[in-house]
Amino acid sequence: MSDTIQAIRGMSDVLPDQAPLWEWFEDTVRGWLRDYGYRNMRLPIVEKTELFVRSIGEVTDIVEKEMYTFVDHLNGESLTLRPEGTASCVRAALQHNLLYAGPQRVYYTGPMFRHERPQKGRYRQFHQVGVEALGLPGPDVDAEHMAMCARLWRRLELDGIRLEINTLGSPESRARYRARLVKYLESRFDELDEDGRRRIHANPLRVLDSKNPALQPLIGAAPRLYDDLDEDSLKHFEALQTILRALDIEYEIRPRLVRGLDYYNHTVFEWSTDRLGAQAAVCAGGRYDGLIAQLGGKPAPGCGFAMGVERLLALLSEPERAQPPATPPDAYLAHSGAGTERHAWRMAEALRDAGLAVILHCGGGSFKSQLRKADASGARFAVIVGEAEAAAERVAVKPLRELGEQVTVSLAGAVEMLQAGRPGLAGRR
Repeated sequence: MSDTIQAIRGMSDVLPDQAPLWEWFEDTVRGWLRDYGYRNMRLPIVEKTELFVRSIGEVTDIVEKEMYTFVDHLNGESLTLRPEGTASCVRAALQHNLLYAGPQRVYYTGPMFRHERPQKGRYRQFHQVGVEALGLPGPDVDAEHMAMCARLWRRLELDGIRLEINTLGSPESRARYRARLVKYLESRFDELDEDGRRRIHANPLRVLDSKNPALQPLIGAAPRLYDDLDEDSLKHFEALQTILRALDIEYEIRPRLVRGLDYYNHTVFEWSTDRLGAQAAVCAGGRYDGLIAQLGGKPAPGCGFAMGVERLLALLSEPERAQPPATPPDAYLAHSGAGTERHAWRMAEALRDAGLAVILHCGGGSFKSQLRKADASGARFAVIVGEAEAAAERVAVKPLRELGEQVTVSLAGAVEMLQAGRPGLAGRR
């Protein structure tokens, strides 16, 4: 049996052949967010456990079952690997007084952690792009988030992703609905599973989010929250739909959509696909107007969404889709012979100073073997330093991807040859 250490189950490596798709996706997302005026923020991976208990909700699957929580042996403090990003974003906004400067449009990216049973599209370490608008009451910003997503799907050339929306109303309307729902669930107590029975009084709306197939008829017959909405909640939801219709964004109202986190109110939404099996949602979010005050700040509205990077990349990796090519280096610099190494190093750095991507051969070997590696690297040119070139302070340049003769040139001549066909590089430092 091999004693090689393996990655933790549900936490995957991204290998060099896979990374170009990630990089292309990340570059696309950054440009898309700039187009809408969202600015980047970087958040810690580890937070105080209390942050997630207070924000997500103590009686939720995430807090009860899925968080990676441990005690800091230096001070006895309970810490947690972040299971989602909104709570951290709001905590940072409060800690650094960001809202004193007015509403904030921000985004963050990176790994999240949940201790779940790994399966396709669901991992213990997964990556999200999170987008948050703080201090804006909507419904215009709610619609902006959905329009943003629709534009990203077009930019990524992804189809078959459908939008589902719902409203959870104001805290007052939710309280009225909660009372009716509890009464209904109590009347069907014997039909509930263990989780449902435990949540009747602690968090009854979460029963509606159950994925247990046996509970779906019971959930389908439950009272509708929509019937308890107050006038302001109805106006907010109708105004959202008016904007979506004006933008020709198709959507479906799904009355049982409640999301799995306690902080949501008013608008909630999901973008889903049928091409990923059980893990249908690729992006989800909504409004959380009470969260900022809940975490100790002055009451202010907020809304946002997060998209699952691995799930979107799974769609982008479908066999019929052309994959973005890896970016090859401009040159592979081979060298051999007495006194060549120093000159090769100097030439490689000088070419990089000119804005060119250069792999300098390391590890020795014959010219023949080095040129094989140059060809395998995908480089456009081989730059060769032998004893004659080193003595003359020159290099030989050999085209690898097009017809042409090997020529010996000065550094300036090599830069000119390698920059040919690379607009924008000339003069770059």
